[in-house]
Amino acid sequence: MDLIGGCRAFVSVSETGSFTRGAAAARIPQSVASRRVAALERHLGERLFDRSARRASLTPFGRDMLPSAQRLVRLADAMEQDAKRARLRPLRVAVPDICTTRGLAELDAEARAYDMFLEFRRAAPGDRAELVRGHDVRAAITAAPAEDGVWTVPLGVASATKLHPGAVHLETLRPGRHARLPRRRVWIQPEDDVPHIRDRLMRVRDAVGLQPAQVAVADSLTAAAADVFGSADLLLCSTAQARELGLHWRPVGELRLARGFGVTAVLDDDAERLRTRLWDGIAQCLGATSEGRPDVDRAQEADRAREADRAREADRAREGGPS
Repeated sequence: MDLIGGCRAFVSVSETGSFTRGAAAARIPQSVASRRVAALERHLGERLFDRSARRASLTPFGRDMLPSAQRLVRLADAMEQDAKRARLRPLRVAVPDICTTRGLAELDAEARAYDMFLEFRRAAPGDRAELVRGHDVRAAITAAPAEDGVWTVPLGVASATKLHPGAVHLETLRPGRHARLPRRRVWIQPEDDVPHIRDRLMRVRDAVGLQPAQVAVADSLTAAAADVFGSADLLLCSTAQARELGLHWRPVGELRLARGFGVTAVLDDDAERLRTRLWDGIAQCLGATSEGRPDVDRAQEADRAREADRAREADRAREGGPS
């Protein structure tokens, strides 16, 4: 039986002295209040109310049971409040430094439509998964090879000076024997200082005969952009970053490079919600393409099914049926 529902009806009727007023206080029909009290009496094996009088008066057994019923109702109310607060507890997510403040704010706003409240912690690619393992955050957007990623961000090179149409071939950066101009460099920002990007680029550097210093890892995106603004150097970046910085972007001629991102989380449910419900918002933050986008219709259908289940449960509760 519904022990908590029965105790709620029992307490409400005892406090008002009437099944009619007690049912109104509990926001249930009188017939439901009567059924719940009768079910509680059967469960406990003794009558709680003397129904021979006009007023719903407690039997001696009912007076003995009332304090326990009141404690159970208070405990159930407290549990519901705790559950509400727990649902509002922010989901702390480690995110790449490349995410802009506006992008994160828009992602947070989108998450609130799903009753998810996000807090963000920017971190380097090598640190984000470690933050999850140490339970400093509940989830992280982690770096992964493009072919394994949930989100994919194509990379190319960008320059402050206008570039020729078409791809930029790194071999064109090789200085001539009598060249007097400074050697042009390709700057790798910290987010791309991962083996599946850095090492591939370094192999091409060596294959086309560039000097080791011509492909270098910058201390920060800001430092890399500053070098590019003041020279003919190139920045390895996404098209979204190039637009933000006002740079001219082109793909790399010798190879296709892309960032890949996945999700690591303490709880599988958190990872699934980020991958499905917030796929678009995270993609926007990262500058990702639609390649690899999950079956959003299926995710939306699952959301609708859950909403329908909650609505049915609410209807049953109002009607007094079992949940």
